[in-house]
Amino acid sequence: MKEFVAEIVSIDKLRHRNVAQLLGYCCHKGELLLVYDYMPNGSLDKYLYDQTRPSLDWARRFMIIKGVASGLLYLHEDWEHVVVHRDIKASNVLLDGELNGKLGDFGLVRLCQQESDPRTTRIIGTIGYLAPEFARKGKATTISDVFAFGVFLLEVAYGRRPSVIEAGEHVFLVDWVLENWKAGTDIATRDQRLGLEEERSVVEMEMVLKLGLLCSHPMPEARPSMRQVMQFLDGDKTLPELSPAYMSFSYPSLTQNQQYDDDCIVSISTSVATMSNSSLKAR
Repeated sequence: MKEFVAEIVSIDKLRHRNVAQLLGYCCHKGELLLVYDYMPNGSLDKYLYDQTRPSLDWARRFMIIKGVASGLLYLHEDWEHVVVHRDIKASNVLLDGELNGKLGDFGLVRLCQQESDPRTTRIIGTIGYLAPEFARKGKATTISDVFAFGVFLLEVAYGRRPSVIEAGEHVFLVDWVLENWKAGTDIATRDQRLGLEEERSVVEMEMVLKLGLLCSHPMPEARPSMRQVMQFLDGDKTLPELSPAYMSFSYPSLTQNQQYDDDCIVSISTSVATMSNSSLKAR
């Protein structure tokens, strides 16, 4: 309880237009609950997967992506402490009355002081968003948040969950996108509810797909920081070209004989594909 309250007191000081404002907490029927500003449009995942809801066009999705990136940059670099969210995903992006995206659900957040070690005794997060090194070592960092953000980018562009069961096996979105990239069908296999009639929209989506793959690279040192991500999204910096060597990896497989629920907190182990820094070549 002391740790919970101490963390809430710290989170309560966060102030950013793309970070959900924490109002307080309460204990209800033995559960500790966080109380945020009311978000009338709920969470982003409902607009991606609920066919009864109207689809978001690309301009709106791109605005939400930039908003979440801005909020995450604030948490990583612009606040007084480094904040590692550890559970970035569409269901944790809340939409206000004007459909602006706000990063919420800080139930898994970790405040990192310079002297602290963010390692935990168990791996917590959501299958499909977990960085390989986080799952293997149990150490959450800002760069493992970047991995999850990369998967989030692909999720928003394709309208496809980060992990699905097909023929009794987990199929990961990163693997699926890579296969379509190799086949040259990455744009064609986007969320079909997106028209992308304007040339600018096509260019933006291609950039987001490349950025999603770059952020979800299995080697941490190959991923950009969130400040670099914002520079890419704002058009202030050109994305590095993805070389054939980059495209040769496969997303690490999860431990066999495990049962997972995509919306549950789980413990897993995984291996990391061996990659060379030379797999990324600047234009």
